[in-house]
Amino acid sequence: MRAVEDALGITIPDNARIIRNLISGIQYVQDHVIHFYHLHALDWVDIVSALSADPAKTSALAQSISDWPKSSTDYFRGIKDRVKAFVDRGQLGPFANAYWGHPAYKLPAEANLMAVAHYLEALDWQRDVIKIQALLGAKNPHAQTYIVGGMSIPVDPESQNALNAGSIAFISGLAKKAQEFVDQVYIPDVLAVAPFYLDWAGYGAGVGNFLSYGEFPNDTVSNTENMWLPRGIILNKDLSKVHPVDQKKITEYVTRSWYNYSGGDANAKHPYDGETDYKYTGPKPPYQDKYLSDYDKYSWLKAPRYDDKAMEVGPLARMLVAYASGHEKVQGAVNGVLRKLGNLPATVLFSTLGRIAARAVETQITAEMIPVWLNELAVNMKNGDLKIHNGEKWDPSTWPAEAKGYGFHEAPRGALGHWIKIKDQKIENYQIVVPGTWNGSPRDANDQRGPFEEALIGTPVANIDQPLEILRTIHSFDPCMACAVHVVDTDGNEVIKIKVK
Repeated sequence: MRAVEDALGITIPDNARIIRNLISGIQYVQDHVIHFYHLHALDWVDIVSALSADPAKTSALAQSISDWPKSSTDYFRGIKDRVKAFVDRGQLGPFANAYWGHPAYKLPAEANLMAVAHYLEALDWQRDVIKIQALLGAKNPHAQTYIVGGMSIPVDPESQNALNAGSIAFISGLAKKAQEFVDQVYIPDVLAVAPFYLDWAGYGAGVGNFLSYGEFPNDTVSNTENMWLPRGIILNKDLSKVHPVDQKKITEYVTRSWYNYSGGDANAKHPYDGETDYKYTGPKPPYQDKYLSDYDKYSWLKAPRYDDKAMEVGPLARMLVAYASGHEKVQGAVNGVLRKLGNLPATVLFSTLGRIAARAVETQITAEMIPVWLNELAVNMKNGDLKIHNGEKWDPSTWPAEAKGYGFHEAPRGALGHWIKIKDQKIENYQIVVPGTWNGSPRDANDQRGPFEEALIGTPVANIDQPLEILRTIHSFDPCMACAVHVVDTDGNEVIKIKVK
C-alpha cells in the first residue's frame, strides 16, 4: 500500500493511520510471544526435565518473579501430570523433535516446569488477543482490509456494521489481556531464564550493522520520518550515532544466489531495477546437489546490502536504533532489563541473548501503546471524524503516464521494503526486499557474509549431531523459514526429514 501511495502521492486519513498502527501493534505483541514460547523456548528449556520438578518449588519460583495468579502448587502439579501423560503415551506432539538431555541445557527442573506451563498458557492467550487483528483486518496473518488510500473497514458509532463504541470496548479488553500476560508472564520469564545463559551475550553478534525503517507513523505523510519507533542505521556497533536511511543506497546481489542479472551477477541492482530471473545452468534443481559447496551459487535468497554493507534487521535493530536515538520508553525499558541482569552494559545486546531481550522489550512497550492508539481512534469518532479512505486518486485515468514509489514497513521480523514502477496504469516492475532476505542473505560479490552466517562464527557446539547451539542463534533472529529449511551435514547426509501429509 505504502509503495503505491508514495508513487501516486496519496495521503491516507488519520483513522486509517491509527487502524494500521493497531493491526501492526497487536501483531508484534502476539508474534513475539509466540516466537519466545513456541518457536524458541525449546532451545533453552528441557521439557523432559520438568518431569523431575517439585511443583511446590516451582510455585515458589513463579511467585518470586511475578504476581501472575496461575502459580499454585496444585496448578503446577497438574501441568506436570499432563506432560507425564504425553510422555507415557509417546505423544509428545510439538515437543517431539528436540534434543532432550543435551548438555547445553542449564535450567533447573523447576524453571523448566514453569516454562512448560507458560508455553501451554500462551497457546490459549495468543488465540484470544489476536481477535483484535481479526476484527480490524479480517484475518491473521495478511490482513485483508488494507487498500490503497486507507482502509476498507468503516468507522461509525451509529452503525452495528462498523467500528463503533462496542468494538472499541471489546478491543480495549483484549488489549488489557495482552498487556497483563506480557508484563506478568513473558517479561518475568525472560528475566528468570536469562541469568542461566548469560554466556550467550557473547555469542551470535553478527555483522554489527543494523537497519530499521521505523514504524507506527504519527502523521499521514507518505514515508514520514515522524514515527513512534524511529528510522535509522547503526554501523559497526556504534551506539553514539544514528545514520539516516537513504533508500537509494539499497541494492541486491545475486552473485551467490540461484538467479541471474543482465549485465553480470557481480553487479548489484537497486530494487527499482531489480530482476528475479532464474536461469541456473547447473544440475537442476540445484538444492538436490550432494555437495552444494561445489557451486558458487547456494541460495534462493538474494543478498541485500545498504551502501554495500550487510545489515541485520528485526526487533534488535529497531530497539538499538530507538535506544541510540533517545527514545525514552525504549531507553527506560532496555536499561531496566540490563539492571535486573546485573547492571550489564548495552553492548551485550549485540548477541543471541540480546535479540531475545530486545524482542521482549519491544513487546512490552508496544503492548502499552495499543490503548493509546485505540484512544486516538475513539477521540476521532467522538469528534465526528469518520473518514477512513482517500479516494481522490482512485481513478487510474488520473494517474501520470509513469510513476514510481517505495514503501517501508517494519514487520515483526524486521525491515520490509516494496518498490514499484507504474507505466500506463500498469505495474512495470515490482520488487520486495523482506526481513528474511536481509538476515539470511548469502555472501555477495565482495564475499561478505550475511547476518545468519556471520552470527554463527565462533559458536561452540557440544555435539555436532545435535547442533542445539546453532539453532539458538538462528532462531534468535525469528526466521520466517520454518517450512522451507532442509538440514544436511557437510557430506550431504540428511539430518532432518520433514514429511507433509
